[in-house]
Amino acid sequence: MIMKPIKLVNSPITYFVSRVEQAEWILFIHAAFANHTMFREQFEYFQNNYNILAIDIIGHGQSTDTKKGDTIDKMSEWIFDILKVENIEKMHIVGVSLGAVLAQDFANRYPYAVSSLACFGGYDINNFDIKMQRKNGAKQMAMMLKALFSVKWFAKENKKISAHTLQAQDEFFDMNVLFPKKSFMFLATLNSMVNKYKTEKRNYPLLIGCGSSDIPMELEAIKKWKSSEPDCTVVIFENAGHCVNMDVPQEFNKAMEKFWGSANQ
Repeated sequence: MIMKPIKLVNSPITYFVSRVEQAEWILFIHAAFANHTMFREQFEYFQNNYNILAIDIIGHGQSTDTKKGDTIDKMSEWIFDILKVENIEKMHIVGVSLGAVLAQDFANRYPYAVSSLACFGGYDINNFDIKMQRKNGAKQMAMMLKALFSVKWFAKENKKISAHTLQAQDEFFDMNVLFPKKSFMFLATLNSMVNKYKTEKRNYPLLIGCGSSDIPMELEAIKKWKSSEPDCTVVIFENAGHCVNMDVPQEFNKAMEKFWGSANQ
């Protein structure tokens, strides 16, 4: 499935749309160092029954034409601008890894535009442990510094962390090697979204999850998130790592289908 790239004036974000008459909308937000094509299997599966909106996050994919002052914490505003242009009132949001952070930030700012929220390989940005944040941040910074010397080295290391199956690792590597070195700077301000809001009572269902082979810290983060929001749904995918939608696409698609079905009841 190929979707034509669209770009608004005064926005660095490139987005992609697939329409079905009188259908609900899904927004897919990808992981760091990837692009919208990591949801290829989801586009193919859902294209006949849902309207699809996909984006390339700033500094990723086709969203690299940036100017001074463009920062990742403006992503929610840019996404909302897209909704206004495309006449989208509400949508289901799916975010993986970095996409899960951005999905939550959007839901914090524009809750009335959210039909449901699904976050995978992420953590609760409204209730995140600062000690864990610092520890994780130090590891990420060390990898990023090495990546400035060799993006290919980084791609080889990162694919093992980001995906579990060999096919998904190869696909993730192919996206990683295309990531521009200059775009690392956009990830430096990501923590500005952490612990910025307090979680209010959600008027939409929440699904959180990860792969059983993801790093222990991620599994712990999902457990903690569930304890703070007991009404949410949790899915742990077997034989999957960080980017579960790529590792086990069929299981992922069925889980989303079930979740959206229950959200409409």
